[in-house]
Amino acid sequence: MGTFDKMKDKAEQMLGKGKEKVGEHTDNPDLEAEGKKDQLKGEVKETGHDLRDRAAGAAKDVKDSLRDDK
Repeated sequence: MGTFDKMKDKAEQMLGKGKEKVGEHTDNPDLEAEGKKDQLKGEVKETGHDLRDRAAGAAKDVKDSLRDDK
């Protein structure tokens, strides 16, 4: 995963955590829920990027092993 993508995903999770905490302390369930949603979106994006990178790495390994067999 690119460093920039990882930073964006983590930032989204941190901002969500902040919204959740502000929502808890101000007794605002809508803001709290929005924060939890933002955290989940960041986690899903991070997982997607990780899977994409693993697939790209596996494809490269297969390609390299096919070259070595020649």
